[in-house]
Amino acid sequence: MSYSEGPNDRLAHHISRLAGDTVELDEIERLLIGLVRAERITRPEMILLQARYLREASRDV
Repeated sequence: MSYSEGPNDRLAHHISRLAGDTVELDEIERLLIGLVRAERITRPEMILLQARYLREASRDV
C-alpha cells in the first residue's frame, strides 16, 4: 500500500499555499489516506486514527 497524490491533493496543496498555510503530511498520515482510498478503512475511522496518532505524537515532543 502506498500513497499517491491525486488531482484533489494538488488542488488542496495550492489552495493552502495561496492562503499562506503549509501542510505537510508525514508517512503515517499518507498511509491513512491510502487506506481510505483503497477502501480498507472508512473516512470516519481514518479521522479517529489520525486524531489518536496526533495526540500520541504531541506527547512525544
